[in-house]
Amino acid sequence: MKTIDYIPTSKIERATKLVQTGAKVGVNYLKYYGEKIVNSDLTRDKLNEENAEDIYDGLKSLKGSALKVAQMLSMDKNFLPQAYVEKFSLSQFSVPPLSAPLVLKTFKSNFGKTPYEIFDEFNPNSINAASIGQVHLAVKEGKKLAVKIQYPGVANSISSDLALVKPIAIRMFNLQGKDSDKYFKEVEDKLIEETNYELELAQSQEVVKACKKIDNLRFPNYYPEFSSQKIITMDWMSGVHLSEFKNTNPEIANKLGQALWDFYMYQIHILKKVHADPHPGNFLVNHQNELVALDFGCMKAIPEDFYIPYFELVDKKIINDPKLFRAKLFELEILRKDDSEDEIDYFTQLFYDLLSVFTQPLQFEVFDFSNEKFFNSIAQLGERFSKDTHLKKMNGNRGSKHFIYMNRTFFGLYHLLFDLKATIVVNQFEKYR
Repeated sequence: MKTIDYIPTSKIERATKLVQTGAKVGVNYLKYYGEKIVNSDLTRDKLNEENAEDIYDGLKSLKGSALKVAQMLSMDKNFLPQAYVEKFSLSQFSVPPLSAPLVLKTFKSNFGKTPYEIFDEFNPNSINAASIGQVHLAVKEGKKLAVKIQYPGVANSISSDLALVKPIAIRMFNLQGKDSDKYFKEVEDKLIEETNYELELAQSQEVVKACKKIDNLRFPNYYPEFSSQKIITMDWMSGVHLSEFKNTNPEIANKLGQALWDFYMYQIHILKKVHADPHPGNFLVNHQNELVALDFGCMKAIPEDFYIPYFELVDKKIINDPKLFRAKLFELEILRKDDSEDEIDYFTQLFYDLLSVFTQPLQFEVFDFSNEKFFNSIAQLGERFSKDTHLKKMNGNRGSKHFIYMNRTFFGLYHLLFDLKATIVVNQFEKYR
């Protein structure tokens, strides 16, 4: 794959690149409507493919938060055309890496030394490149290490990048209305945290210490002496990405799925903090068919005053009690005091329908994530909401800012378990208390 010698870091350069991308998309639409006049049966498939290609090509050269948006979008399998899902999913694994001279320059600015002076061996060619950083293989005293290097200028460009890609973010999180700033601030704060590798190092060590007792779950060790704010070093972990793992054995699927589920439930219910980036690029399957968890840059703390009503809505007794259900919706900022009766009735029914489906895996002792009926129900809800013109006319956005990363965590987790075709024991995580 061709390497990158330069990443645009100034606001003007990055804005120019996105404007160029927007212009290409505009041309695609003009071409589509021109062809539609001649051929009334023309579908939007080709338009989606061309737009996805142009948007992805624009974002991948910018890296950073712009590309992170594409990565998040790729997890939205129920809400995006397939062309976008396929193209944006490349942002998890297949991104042009930094060139060797730029890698050496990054080491010099962080350690005052080249990687060859720090490690016994160092491969200047990236093994894996993603949205915020890329990974290199190194060796120290016979131990293989993974060295993650952050792209230049990423941290400083997050705020301006988010402003530039705000239309995409609005689509991604379905944000509308004048009070959407609190949601964008939540996204911005999380992305800024992800660029602080000293924070990631501390979070990684905390998660490993707390969760290493979970069966069939493995983590790398981390090395503070070879890490900095822009570079983080850990054990090299062998395996295949979860999305590339081929398996037809239900026993292995259930083993991996249970480890994944227990890992997330333990974090959420015991640690009150969660690894809020459950895309397949952050998990490997090793040769022992154990799950390897990587990359803890995006950790979401769960406040108690959100945690309690959020999980009380799992209880069928509360969901099916109109008075209690409505009270919880007010606690979670889904219903508001300035709502009209029509708005209260509308959003109460909408969230009743949504939660009746979405909470199903949490309402059973055992749940089979190969159940296509469950995922079809989620997809149908997504399609219904996307076409609901009444929803767009309603008053502003709904829900606490904490919904953004909590809901994406569950959506991502559900899809990983669906891809594995795993059956899990819902409350097994309790044994690790």
